[in-house]
Amino acid sequence: MLGNLVKAEFRKTTTTGLWWGLLIPTFVIALGWALGTGAIGDGILEVFSSSEAEELTNAFGLDPSQWQLSLFGMARSINVATIFPMIFGGLAISNEINRRTITTTFLTAPNRVAALTAKMLVYIAWGAFYGIVIVASVSIGIALTSSPSALPDAGGWLAMCAVGLVASILMTMFGVGVGALMGSVVGTTVVLLLYMLIVENLIQLVLSSQGAPWLIGYLPNGSVNGITGSVASSLFLSAAGVVPDEVVQATRFFAGGLGAFEWWISGLIFLAWTALFFAGGWASTQRKDIT
Repeated sequence: MLGNLVKAEFRKTTTTGLWWGLLIPTFVIALGWALGTGAIGDGILEVFSSSEAEELTNAFGLDPSQWQLSLFGMARSINVATIFPMIFGGLAISNEINRRTITTTFLTAPNRVAALTAKMLVYIAWGAFYGIVIVASVSIGIALTSSPSALPDAGGWLAMCAVGLVASILMTMFGVGVGALMGSVVGTTVVLLLYMLIVENLIQLVLSSQGAPWLIGYLPNGSVNGITGSVASSLFLSAAGVVPDEVVQATRFFAGGLGAFEWWISGLIFLAWTALFFAGGWASTQRKDIT
């Protein structure tokens, strides 16, 4: 029975234009950010590798030829692009409630738990699909604008792709939870975008100015960005050799993971946020009267 519900959910999502309507800007934004950050990273390497900067880099014991700056561009680009699978997930149940198509789902399923479980499995798959598009787009963009020395090796590239997929899946499920909890298409979209793009960035600015950047790693956006940011930082440091402590502290900032912990800790923190909203949305949908 669950298999039939999953098939029905896939048909439901593929018969609307939402999935490809959001997939297009996902690809464009991921590719655009990767192209831009790759070019910026190459420009920085060119400056530090110049003869004018050689005395300064030698004084600090730095070797710019070992700087894989493209890792920071990959992390930043993935973080920005995962906004779209989050929005896609946010419309999962809220759009159905608005259009009343969820009535058929609940009436034909043996119970609401089975129906919501099928939705969860389907949107995990959609999150993975968006993640594949994101990491592929980012990889293409970074490869086109970064010099070979700035690119990670195969292991580093696979590591960034893996955490990119994890981030995309978690962001999708986070959106599903918020959408189910709010039950409003417009409200869900506005709240998710407003918080992720403006509100939390302001909170992060305040925390940084107050000398408490470590608290950022406990926030939703800070923790999900930490999944990719911490991996990018670790890979960069492992290839860069001996670097000053100031550079070590700055790497996570440039990777978009200020205040982040190890990638798996950041992942668990964001998973807790996702579970909190998903459980709230699940409970709200379980109690909701469908007419």
